[in-house]
Amino acid sequence: MSDGETIKVYDARAFDYAQMTDLENTADPRLEAFIAAVPTAGRVLDVGCGPGRAAARMAQAGLRVDATDASSEMVSMAGNAKGVTAWQAAFDEISAPAIYAGIWADFSLLHAPRSDMPRHLAALRTALKPGGQFHLGMKLGTGQARDGIGRLYTYYIQPELTDLLTGAGFIVTDAVAGRGLGLDGTMADWISLAAHG
Repeated sequence: MSDGETIKVYDARAFDYAQMTDLENTADPRLEAFIAAVPTAGRVLDVGCGPGRAAARMAQAGLRVDATDASSEMVSMAGNAKGVTAWQAAFDEISAPAIYAGIWADFSLLHAPRSDMPRHLAALRTALKPGGQFHLGMKLGTGQARDGIGRLYTYYIQPELTDLLTGAGFIVTDAVAGRGLGLDGTMADWISLAAHG
């Protein structure tokens, strides 16, 4: 993510965001399915990790967890979790070849401009080992807009996301839709896609 205004919001509201994610259901079935699909002690990447709730759960399950976020405040929180190695990085800074058994990108790539999405997905596919697990969570809709607190969002419909993932070399295996409350206080529809390399 390179949008300065979005990063500023997350830096300023990191504590609020952490409290909100802690209040959400602690047993996320999407996360548990991802963990179960990754080999024991596999190395995983949580890209756009936020305060590190998912990264901490993955580490607790015995995975070796790298976590990145563009917000320094979020990285500081995520790095406090036992077993999580966290550092500040934008999406364009992920370039490791075939080192991850799984990559978790839950509601992070939705902050990237639409024109950058194919490049980001290709880089993540390159970082994934053959057959590695990939999770993508996005908000549903069309176009691009800022929310009420200034964060930039790019919205997609499911067929568009499936085409993007297929074009980057992923095989989509599952999709789950839902609706949830965001940091800006509004409800939004979302989609979660499971795939592998």
